[in-house]
Amino acid sequence: MTLAIALSGGVGLFLALSPVLWPVSDRRRRPSPTWNTVRERMNQAGLEHVSVSTLFAVSIILALAVTAVMFAVIAVPIVAGLAGAVTAAIPLLGVGWRAKSRRHAARIVWPDVVDHLVSAVRSGLALPDGVSSLARSGPVATRKAFAQFDADYRSTGNFGFALDRAKEAIADPVADRIFEILRMSREVGGSELSLVLRNLGSYLRQEAAVRLEVEARQSWVLNAARLGVAAPWIVLAMLLARPEAASAYNSPAGTSVILGGLVVTVVAYRVMIGIGRLPEERRWFR
Repeated sequence: MTLAIALSGGVGLFLALSPVLWPVSDRRRRPSPTWNTVRERMNQAGLEHVSVSTLFAVSIILALAVTAVMFAVIAVPIVAGLAGAVTAAIPLLGVGWRAKSRRHAARIVWPDVVDHLVSAVRSGLALPDGVSSLARSGPVATRKAFAQFDADYRSTGNFGFALDRAKEAIADPVADRIFEILRMSREVGGSELSLVLRNLGSYLRQEAAVRLEVEARQSWVLNAARLGVAAPWIVLAMLLARPEAASAYNSPAGTSVILGGLVVTVVAYRVMIGIGRLPEERRWFR
């Protein structure tokens, strides 16, 4: 009897402390930062209907296929593994490139969006109606997001909820600022909304002009970095087409040379990209 009571007490204590010791359920409910970052990048790339799991699955399948093909052709395990790893990163790099190009395109049209909002405010339209009108009269690149806002607002009547959905779909720092200005004006009120929006539009135009000029001047740094990364590995692929070179690189010394070249390439590429990269504005209003 005493043993049964002791075991029951021990099991009860164990169950009471298990949520604190192993909070697995909380981690499962809350996505990881990496998952959230990829999800945001896919939204910026216009792939909001594609799941992150699908993207990772495609990366893994492509990596395995390329690794198998390279090993069958060259029979150098280290090279086949590196080719698979690079292939696995291609979908993520493609999403990043598409998101970056869409951000650059949106950076040019956001001042026009602000001008449309100023015109709507001055014409006496209610703020939700003025934002909804951008689905029809705004720039083509942003009409889809504002059409979603219009649908959310008409179905719920909640201006804040519709703004949050639009922010999540666009995932752009400039859009966050615009939407938070509109939210504050809606909740607090005030007669200076058109002046604030006009000043914001002027600032966005100046920032876009300066950024485009600097990016044009620094593009040679990025091109040099990409050329410096690709050239040695193209030469290596040409050398591995010869059987004697493939057998030499399949040795421990050849593997060490390849791994050393990989480390030098990655470090040099990151340094060059760091020199030529302009700081991107972060999303402070999520």
